[in-house]
Amino acid sequence: MAGNEILRARMAEAGFTQVELADAVNADLFTVGYEGTVSDRTVRNWLTGKTRWPHRRQRAALEAVFNCPITELGFIPREKPSRKSPEATVLRRHFITASAATLAATAAPAHAAQRRVGMSDVTRLHDKFAVLVATDFRYGGRRAVETQATALAEEALTLQRLGTASQRVRSALYSCAASFTSSALWAAIDGRRFGAAQSHFDRASSLAAMSGDSTIQFRIWSHASSLYRHMDRPADACAASDVARALPIARRDPMFASLGHARHAAIHGHTGDLRAVRQTIGYAEEAHERASAGEERPVWMAGVCDRSEIEGLALSAHFSLGNYETAEAHAHRSLSLLRPGMQRDRALVTARLAHAQLGQGDVEQAVDTAMRIPADVGQHPRVNSILEDFTHALHLAAPSSHSRQAWDEYNRDGRRNAQ
Repeated sequence: MAGNEILRARMAEAGFTQVELADAVNADLFTVGYEGTVSDRTVRNWLTGKTRWPHRRQRAALEAVFNCPITELGFIPREKPSRKSPEATVLRRHFITASAATLAATAAPAHAAQRRVGMSDVTRLHDKFAVLVATDFRYGGRRAVETQATALAEEALTLQRLGTASQRVRSALYSCAASFTSSALWAAIDGRRFGAAQSHFDRASSLAAMSGDSTIQFRIWSHASSLYRHMDRPADACAASDVARALPIARRDPMFASLGHARHAAIHGHTGDLRAVRQTIGYAEEAHERASAGEERPVWMAGVCDRSEIEGLALSAHFSLGNYETAEAHAHRSLSLLRPGMQRDRALVTARLAHAQLGQGDVEQAVDTAMRIPADVGQHPRVNSILEDFTHALHLAAPSSHSRQAWDEYNRDGRRNAQ
């Protein structure tokens, strides 16, 4: 049985593991109203050739993920049995060829009618964006999220290129494409794929400028500030944050201003400026108090509206400064506010909480806290980085303790089970 080497090559090109491709296909199935049941075993069957022609919904999802026809992924359609004689097949082929030639010769050389694109198409894209954001809240920076976001951005741009639309609809389509690309940008940042993130930022900022939508521009420039902070480029991070905070949406809606100040505080924490951290966190809290809770906002603002993200950014700032007691207080507040589906954020906050407790000498409590992080979520690149730092600090602080031994064993078993 021949394996599907074309699919294997396309997966390698996109950077997919078998699990990540399964997640990407399931995410696409979810966007069209179906519960995804694809697993890494399903993908393995595709690769080995055991399954040569997937189910039609899986085929459509694979085409969306890789942005190409299913036959370009190495899959072979099933041949339908035919009772016609070879002579009949030949005659039918000649008839079709002749008919096609006749139609081509008599057809008018006019341009094909373009499809009219309207706000219903934009609404459909917004629904897909909401699902994508929910997927990001659960899984974080997986390549599957990044790839899916890029494919959806291309879907919005295809409507832009091939359809006729009003100027209002065209601006909305550019906004949709920018929104999807901003999610690809964040997934790449979250997965510490900084080269890809820079490329997504360049494209997203151009699309957002064409849309004229300051809301999505705010998200993109805020993500850029996070990108440069993680790349240890604080001057660029501050500049990007300043652009976001100066946008009309940040002046019009205090909720956006609050997020802008909180992310700026994280940058100040990275540079070790305690006074600036306290000042900007104060600005963020004040702006949040002024914001109207009932106002309609984008789905990606969910963590800001309930204040969990602001508390998480304050935790990050004080953690960077080594203010572990204050960091712990912000961590507990963030965990109490986080929504159930935000698994990645909960793991990040819990990992920092464990490290903050260790910084205060609470070794046993710190290890108990770290063990609350599910093993699979602990493999997330940012969570894993914090836990590696936690492990190193634990070995220095309590090299011979039972807690250190318990953590090493738990950490080792968890990694083995997650693979």
